[in-house]
Amino acid sequence: MADPIRPVPLESAGVRLEPLDEAHRESLRAAGDAPEIWTHIPYVARGEGFDPWFDGSLRISGGGAEAVWAVRAPDGVVVGSTRYLNIDAANKRLEIGSTWYAPRVWATRINPACKLALMRHAFETLGMNRVEYKTDNLNTRSQAAIAKLGAVKEGVFRAHVIRRDGTLRDTVYFSIIAPEWPAVRHRLEARLKEHA
Repeated sequence: MADPIRPVPLESAGVRLEPLDEAHRESLRAAGDAPEIWTHIPYVARGEGFDPWFDGSLRISGGGAEAVWAVRAPDGVVVGSTRYLNIDAANKRLEIGSTWYAPRVWATRINPACKLALMRHAFETLGMNRVEYKTDNLNTRSQAAIAKLGAVKEGVFRAHVIRRDGTLRDTVYFSIIAPEWPAVRHRLEARLKEHA
């Protein structure tokens, strides 16, 4: 049986991914305080929801099911969180998700740098065959960002989950597979050089 996948420090284009630690609690609380972050996410990690989210993330990270990071911008400020989840080591696949950022870094180099670091680690260090992404069909901003990474849209899981408001969510699935990774990496690296 393979060892659990644990978060390790990662870096790309000045953006640092730090394994989630108690020391990140207050900086993540501040980063996640904008209500617009949580519009399309199935949970709300702000206000009363923050400590349960943080404590649960600390518990699960590194146990083999998920690996959780805090994301630190080049200016040294913690601006969000991301993780590997739905890890299937036997079939060499995982999902990158539960990603959220403070609105001030939306549409900046933070997301492509973060995804480059995570995918480079997944494909080149962990030997994954497949990296998956999924998002709410109403979250067009997220879908555009995932497609811009170079991920292939695979389809929609209809009536997949129940949203917090009780409505049914269709979930859009994307993936990048190992043979596609070199070209995806090249495009991401070029994109990040443009924002240097």
